[in-house]
Amino acid sequence: MRLVIARCSVDYAGRLTAHLPSALRLLIVKADGSVLVHSDGGSYKPLNWMSPPCRLTEAGDRWVVTGKSGETLTVHLEEVISDSAFVLGEDPGLVKDGVEAHLQELLAARLDVFGEGWRLVRREFPTPIGPVDLMCRNDQGVSVAIEVKRRGEIDGVEQLTRYLDLLNRDPLLAPVQGVFAAQEIKPQARTLALDRGIRCVTVDYDALRGTDDGALRLF
Repeated sequence: MRLVIARCSVDYAGRLTAHLPSALRLLIVKADGSVLVHSDGGSYKPLNWMSPPCRLTEAGDRWVVTGKSGETLTVHLEEVISDSAFVLGEDPGLVKDGVEAHLQELLAARLDVFGEGWRLVRREFPTPIGPVDLMCRNDQGVSVAIEVKRRGEIDGVEQLTRYLDLLNRDPLLAPVQGVFAAQEIKPQARTLALDRGIRCVTVDYDALRGTDDGALRLF
């Protein structure tokens, strides 16, 4: 991981354009290739970012990050305060809380929530960047990767997007569809998911825990 504190301005060009005026910011370049631009307040989320796969090119006081669809994130460096690199090593991954882990278990046993004729391939299906919660096949035999969250936010959609990008490179699995399942899905996350062709499913955890099939509610 590389951490750079610098006074900079940032321009994004893709399906839309965005500009960050000059200010002191934290730039993060992660080992997976992602590049994130953070401020010192307002939110834990980056002001702008580029998810892998992407390519970072440095030319003097300018960084150009190019995404897989040709979109660019251009960072104009005016003053570099600090530039450090660290090797974090292999991460053991997120340990889900009891509700989220149990929700994954319940959905694995109740794939009819997503459609008739679905079957489970494997829970915690491995990828080079972490396990997919549920790997399934639908009634037509198409591979479907399901990411399960208690609260569905943009970060979860980004996580599933990265999984899908890797899984669709495997000719034995492709094409792989995506489903984002959660008790609650934030409007911004739903918009991003639908834009990327990912189906959103909101499930009732309490109903799933019950034995009365009629109590199951799918939104």
